[in-house]
Amino acid sequence: MIRNKIIAFLTCFMSCFALFAQSTDEMLKAGGAQLEKGNWQDALDTYTKVLQKDKANPAAYYFRAYANEKLNRYNFARADYEHFLKIAPFNYEGLLGLALLNQKDMHYTEAYDQINNLVEMFPDSVSAYIARAGIEKERNMMEPCIYDWGEVIRLEPANADNYITRAELLIRVGRTEEARRDLDKAVELGVSATSLKYLYKKTKKSKKSKN
Repeated sequence: MIRNKIIAFLTCFMSCFALFAQSTDEMLKAGGAQLEKGNWQDALDTYTKVLQKDKANPAAYYFRAYANEKLNRYNFARADYEHFLKIAPFNYEGLLGLALLNQKDMHYTEAYDQINNLVEMFPDSVSAYIARAGIEKERNMMEPCIYDWGEVIRLEPANADNYITRAELLIRVGRTEEARRDLDKAVELGVSATSLKYLYKKTKKSKKSKN
């Protein structure tokens, strides 16, 4: 969800680093098409060829990292993200990509430190809070996770899915009244109350179990 706009990002990079030779440009576009089709190895090979011609090509490092990650070559992916970030140290997608890679590779301390830094650098980024909440949920850090979903709601108050997600977390920790308020808000925003019936039932069950 967070990194699914491959071609759009490549276009952005091409505008920022527009001094590629035509053959390099064509190879980058070919690699982007291969990524879109899920041809990870072909894309990796294409970006490797780009880097053989241009050892400081940021787009090739970024997308080769992505291909390496999809092939479960985490150490190679990490090295490519790090090379990319030497060229573009404040790039949001690169910083997020490295943090999510470390989470996937179970390097939780590094991932959490990196995502905390990302939130500090981009305090109005919804995806940064969602990514941090994902790490916190995986590590059973429920209160910080709930806080981060609160920040997501602050930034996207009209998105009903955000309230439903937070309600599920609140139910999990027994904060049922708050969960019901979030469910009510989702209904107010257009979600069918019938579709949330199973969650409303959980708030009642949790209430009874506390009494």
